Amino acid sequence: MVGSRGALANLRVLDLTRILAGPFCTQILSDHGADIIKVEAPDGDETRRWGPPFDAEGMSAYFKGVNRNKRSLAVNLASASGQAVLLRLLERTDVVIENFKAGQMEKWGLGYEQTLKELFPGLIYAQITGYGSDGPMAGLPGFDAIAQVMSGLASINGMPNEPPVRVGTPISDLSAGLYITSAIMMALYERSSTRLGQKVEVSLLDSSVSLLHPHAANYFVTGDVPVRMGNAHPNISPYQMFQTSNCWIFIAGGNNKQFQQLASFLGVPDLSQDERFRDNASRKKHEAELNAILGPLLEKQDGMLLAQALLMKGVPAGAVLEVPQVLAQEQLQVREMVLEVDGYQGLGTPIKMSRTPGNYRALPPKLGEHTRVVLDEANFSEDEIDQLVRSGAVSTCS
Repeated sequence: MVGSRGALANLRVLDLTRILAGPFCTQILSDHGADIIKVEAPDGDETRRWGPPFDAEGMSAYFKGVNRNKRSLAVNLASASGQAVLLRLLERTDVVIENFKAGQMEKWGLGYEQTLKELFPGLIYAQITGYGSDGPMAGLPGFDAIAQVMSGLASINGMPNEPPVRVGTPISDLSAGLYITSAIMMALYERSSTRLGQKVEVSLLDSSVSLLHPHAANYFVTGDVPVRMGNAHPNISPYQMFQTSNCWIFIAGGNNKQFQQLASFLGVPDLSQDERFRDNASRKKHEAELNAILGPLLEKQDGMLLAQALLMKGVPAGAVLEVPQVLAQEQLQVREMVLEVDGYQGLGTPIKMSRTPGNYRALPPKLGEHTRVVLDEANFSEDEIDQLVRSGAVSTCS
């Protein structure tokens, strides 16, 4: 991953976001060459303080995980001088992205329709909100866990007859980050023919609701309220976690061929001819009976070997791995999904490009580390920069 300029090498982005959804998006762009100027308040992105753990330099693991390949400019956007700095930087910017509460940029006189659209007609303005820029909840603060529960994701996650469970990763933030990345690229593609920018927006709630497949689709057809099913699938069987002699294993044998292979491998080939299990609809109807048969057979198996053997035969199966086991996998090393460069360790980009691959270029920045160089590039004089520092409109790395 080291060395390529990346597919987005000529793209400049002003990143006004903090926490996760926005920084996750801009790290995707930065990995592929975009010049990301991370515009932070004088006290910085609050995730700089979200720890422990912290590294030897005092940077939180949370911040470090989604802010590589960026430059930090510390600006007080609540001040008139700070707002003037931003407007001057926007003269040479392709994309600006923010995740303030809806209406905050307008309060500063920096709203897209209010100000920026006319001043910078080619600008792509990307906005991430909690619930959207319109509707009765516009302007309310957005949080990942709240979006998970309000979207229904938590209601379908967990074991039957037990309390709902938040998804273990911040899926609402991460999905919003992925969606806004797609939206930005769509807008840039459209701009290539029209030369016009536009505003693109995603919300945590909308993004989370979009992930309700197949539960929403099932509800639209049947009217039945989706329920928590643990590791089971509402439409497919077998699709379940099973205990083996040494680990948990997940088996997803949804089509008839896969189920036949599974039954044969476990030494019960006639199971696939049983009327109760002849096709997926029948297996789903008799799922409890099927699991009662498969469970004892699987308990005797070495789960690690079984998962690999089943996968080689085309049966979707995988042993449940702990995070250290995951990161040590040879497959991920080959795919450069674990980076260890210049003392930095992190997850690599999953986007693989043959001619312009993503790359690692720089450590996550210290707060205000690049304030002077970014302002110099925007043709601020040394005297102007010094005055901005003295006034508190900008700050530099101490």
